[in-house]
Amino acid sequence: MNENEKLTKVFEYALNQEETGMSFFQASLGRMGIGAAKTAFQRLIGEEKKHINFITRILNDLRTRGQVDKQQVQDTHIEQKNFFDDRAQEEFLEQCVQGSMVPDVTVFNTAWLIEKDLSEFYASMAAKTTGPASYALEMLSTWEKEHENFFRQYRDKLSQVYSQMPWGG
Repeated sequence: MNENEKLTKVFEYALNQEETGMSFFQASLGRMGIGAAKTAFQRLIGEEKKHINFITRILNDLRTRGQVDKQQVQDTHIEQKNFFDDRAQEEFLEQCVQGSMVPDVTVFNTAWLIEKDLSEFYASMAAKTTGPASYALEMLSTWEKEHENFFRQYRDKLSQVYSQMPWGG
């Protein structure tokens, strides 16, 4: 297998994982009990769509030109999003205390694992490649790391809220 075929396989895998993650976020919207959590997931779905488009363009370049378009990668910027503003964070955690949020804890934990796995995959593949493909994979790793940190933060906060609740009435 030549280098182009290897890169194509890496980005095909990446595309599949991004699509799977986006499907999970879309399916999780129905399980979210809080408006702020739904809003955050809707924003994340939008981010995942951008990742999918980015990877699709890279795959098209690999398939048609046999290489990753350096300029296209360098011109791509995905802004870091504040998925929850300060007010939404407070509302979200307050409502966690008031209601049963077990589905949200599970969803946030699963989402964290998805983003963590993707971030680690992209970082690992970036270290094994060079040029524009490596740069693109590093960008993807950075974006996924931001998502990973977001979900870890909320998973940890939700777990803390539950561990401090007076169970048993």
